[in-house]
This record gives sequence, C-alpha cells and structure tokens, in this order.
Amino acid sequence: MLSKDKLSFILYKQKKRAILSCIFAANYECKRMTKQEKLAAFDPSGLAEHEGIYGMPFNQEESEIVVYPVPWEVTVSYAAGTAAGPEAIAQASYQVDLYDPAVQDAWKMGIYMAQPHRNLAETSEVLREEAVRHIDALATGEVDAARLHRINAGCAYMVDAVKKETGALLDAGKAVCLLGGDHSTPLGFVQALAERHDAFGVLQIDAHADLRNAFEQFTYSHASITYNMLKEPQVTKVVQVGIRDYCEEEIQVMEKEGERVKVFFDRDMKHAQFEGATWAQQVEEIVAALPMKVYVSFDIDGLDPKLCPNTGTPVAGGFEVEQILYLLEKVLESGRILIGADLNEVAPGADEWDANVGARLLYRICNLLGLSNKIHK
Repeated sequence: MLSKDKLSFILYKQKKRAILSCIFAANYECKRMTKQEKLAAFDPSGLAEHEGIYGMPFNQEESEIVVYPVPWEVTVSYAAGTAAGPEAIAQASYQVDLYDPAVQDAWKMGIYMAQPHRNLAETSEVLREEAVRHIDALATGEVDAARLHRINAGCAYMVDAVKKETGALLDAGKAVCLLGGDHSTPLGFVQALAERHDAFGVLQIDAHADLRNAFEQFTYSHASITYNMLKEPQVTKVVQVGIRDYCEEEIQVMEKEGERVKVFFDRDMKHAQFEGATWAQQVEEIVAALPMKVYVSFDIDGLDPKLCPNTGTPVAGGFEVEQILYLLEKVLESGRILIGADLNEVAPGADEWDANVGARLLYRICNLLGLSNKIHK
C-alpha cells in the first residue's frame, strides 16, 4: 500500500504532466494563428495556458514589448543568486493577473521574453568562481593580474553582447526591458540607447549609489554601473531615488558631477515626510528633475527588504511597490518618454516570494514602457 506522501507525489506528477500536456497542445495550436486570432481567442482572466512569460500566446515579432534576460552575477560582492532571477521571474509570472489599472488592455500589446545571449549563464558561473578568488586575494594583497584580466574581459564581452542584442531589438521597434542578473547588466543597453538618442536621463531606483570607480578592481562591477553610465555623454542627467548606502568616494563623484547627478536620499525623504511632506509632493520634485527622455534603472533593493529578502545587498529602509509605480505613472503623465528600463538583483530564495514580487513589478513596468512607446512612435 502506498504511503500518503508517495501518493501525493504521484498525484502531483500526474497533475504536472496534465498541465504540461495542455500547455503543449495550446502552444501547438497557437503557432498556427495570427496575432488577431490570438487576441480573439486569448482569455486574460483564465489560467496561463501558454509557455510565454505571463502565459501570453505571442511570439517576439507580434509583441510590442520584449524582456531581454541577462543571467549574470560575476561581480556581486555579498550574496549571490541574481543570475537565477530571470528564470525565477518567468516561472512566477504565470501567477500574475493581467489586468493593469494603469494601462487599459495592457496585455494586448504583448510581452515576449527573449532567449539570453548564448553561454552567458555558463560564463557567469565560471567567472563568478574566479571573482570570489580575486576578492579573497584582495584581503591578502596577492592579486593574480591574469585572473583579474579574465574577469574584466569576460564582463566586457557581456556588455558588448547586451549592447548588440538590445540594439537590434530597438531597431526592430520594440520597447525593451532588460531583466538581470546583477546591476552591472544594463550598461550595454544604455550604450545602445546612447547610439540612438542624443540625450536622455536615467531614473535610478536603488538602495546604493553605484558610483564607485571599478569597485574591487572590477571595471564592470555591479557597484559601478552608474559611474559607467555617466561615461556616456548622452546621459545628461542621473536622478537617484532611495539611496541609503554609499561611501565618501561616491559623495565626491556626486559633487564633481554637479547638476548632472541629483540624489534623493532615503534619509532626507523620510525626514521630510516626518515633517509633513507627502509622497505626491516628493514625486513632483523627482519628475521635475528629469529630462524629457527617461531610462529607468531599477535595482530591486530600492524596495523595503521585506519585499526582496534574498537580494544580494539588502538595506533597511526603502519603498513599497505602489510608491514606485506611482512615480513611474507620474513620469508618463508629465509627457516624458520612457525609452527603456531594467529590473535587476532579484535573487530567488527557498520560496517564490522575491520572484513573485519581481514578476508583478516587471509586468507593470513593461506595460508603462509599452504605452510610452506606442504614444511616441
């Protein structure tokens, strides 16, 4: 006689096979349909029947929004796991209801998750081990120059690959949201945008300033992403929101850059709220600091750590999800154009909580990005 646990496992496997069989059948039939037929047949209130992200039936050509995954975490300096973020978010996306109160019939634009660049995940895993050895060597002063060169060369390869592939998506008329990985991953995307726009600003939601020059000797460190973005002359303004973990070196960069970098520190914003300032008033000030074209760079650790407990470097403080979505909606309402976005540093833990939060955030960000793309095409 089967034990209760054994019977439950068998029933679970049978149920999973049945679900996969339904998805396979639905996808087989879906591949033979036009987008208009898919729009007519798809039930946004039903169960996820298709293998596409959020259970959507659209292919890349049919989708107005493309999520570009970068499973990469070579230079993380505390806890790892962000390389698994894109896949975890894709799996959690099937739980997300597709109704968006801010964007009517948002799902009809179509969201497609592209395949990551070949071998990126494997390369990240190999170089991550090298990076750990390098970080350990920093403590003893016995740095291996050849090892450091391999790491930096590998990261440069990632940046270049992201630049080429996101550039091709932009040229195809897609609204692109990059999904990391650690926060070093969007640099190539920003470079691709810099080749297609004369000037734009970066709205950075983050606990960290990321203004260190080659942190731990890694040219493309996750802690150097904003420093590296500022090397692009087309990035005329960086507006950082929620910053609460930074060093004196980064303060010096802020001072050197002058008006080009505007920082809304978490401490200052909280103190102002204690004295009567509203989030709406603060958002008005943030939006006013932005130029007309805006790229959104979102490190999940900008949120309260209860929403991202497994992210690599959580910091007490931060925002609720709807605070950030309110900010992004107000950016659009101001007439500003969203030219691209990223979401980074989602690291799945033992449960699906981080990925669940990430999947819901990603959906809403993609919808706003897609809406802006439609309005300004």
